[in-house]
Amino acid sequence: MRKSTLFVLVILSFCSCKNEEALETEIAKIKTNFTVERFDRAFAEAKPRDLGSLKMTFPFLFSAKIPDTAWVERMTDSFQLILNNETNLVFANFKTVTNDIDGLFQHLKYYGKTFSEPRIITLTNFVKYREKLAVTDTVVVIAIDNYLGADHAFYANIPRYLTQNMKGSQIVVDLASAYAEKQIFQSQKKTFLDEMIFFGKQLYFKDRVIPFKTDAEKIGYSKKQLEFANANENMIWTEFVENEMLYKTDGSLPARFIADAPFSKFFLELDNETPGRLGQYIGWQIVRSYMRNNEVSLNEMLQTEALDIFNKSNYKPSK
Repeated sequence: MRKSTLFVLVILSFCSCKNEEALETEIAKIKTNFTVERFDRAFAEAKPRDLGSLKMTFPFLFSAKIPDTAWVERMTDSFQLILNNETNLVFANFKTVTNDIDGLFQHLKYYGKTFSEPRIITLTNFVKYREKLAVTDTVVVIAIDNYLGADHAFYANIPRYLTQNMKGSQIVVDLASAYAEKQIFQSQKKTFLDEMIFFGKQLYFKDRVIPFKTDAEKIGYSKKQLEFANANENMIWTEFVENEMLYKTDGSLPARFIADAPFSKFFLELDNETPGRLGQYIGWQIVRSYMRNNEVSLNEMLQTEALDIFNKSNYKPSK
């Protein structure tokens, strides 16, 4: 009986891989039409006399509340000049990132027939690392001085758990997160389970739209951190269940297990060994289980209530 069951699982896994390969082959044929507009380079090379031309080309980047004199001063600001140099060194060639964005857009066009490629504009924002990018239906703005590399000198005073994802390879991951948030619906985010499922939806969205990224990249973990989460999934879930966390509305739970943090806070001796955001990780596994066990589309799942997803997921962590 065991051999028979194993054989069936192997066959199902083989068929699934074949289906995924066929899907990715189909998606790879989708044409995209966009260019990356390097406002950061245009501004770095501009003279005061060029300001009017820049404002005509990128009007949405210039607030009426900021006088032209401030922009002229910024052209010669010492830190701005350093930013110009550093971003040019790291992103002199933007081809790798552009290819990632192309892959994302191909998948967004496949899953969302009304998706239209926006303008992609790069700039610098004095390393405001909590404002890395902005996404609208027509424009995407990427502050590339927030992606210069985890060990860059600019980031010396920023916590390591944040800087580990401040690198060019994570630009498309952050873009996918932003697009996910625009499509996810939940009538409430009151309980810890609501929070977990919300981010589980976001991470599963990444499974579909940036399959060329690793699971570690999708969730923003190092390889070692992902290995810990995978190896201890049952322990993590047991802690959540036995401590009756799932339906609690305690505001401290998202801070302990959902928000960016150096580690998750179980209040156990092993806390320092854990990565942060393990609540997001478990939510991801619940949504993955839901999608395996139910015939629903990606868009339908994104609109489904958290409790419905959990109840129909048949989620059981591996031991």
